[in-house]
Amino acid sequence: MSTTYLTTNELSGRIKYKTRTINESLKDSVLVEGRHYFRPFGGRKILWIWENIAADMHCAPSNDISIPMAGGGVCNV
Repeated sequence: MSTTYLTTNELSGRIKYKTRTINESLKDSVLVEGRHYFRPFGGRKILWIWENIAADMHCAPSNDISIPMAGGGVCNV
């Protein structure tokens, strides 16, 4: 299985959001570290995992109420 890693500029071109919006609004709220991106070698640079982002973009929103948990899980209410 091949994984595609993108820089923030490359991701911006694919999803048609500005890099600033990705970094300030989507990162750590919709796009989660460990699932959608990682920091190679513990540095400041971010690499985005395209396959996970693309898969989650196509998910239909549910009507269930859920509360995000600190460990990355979800508490369904």
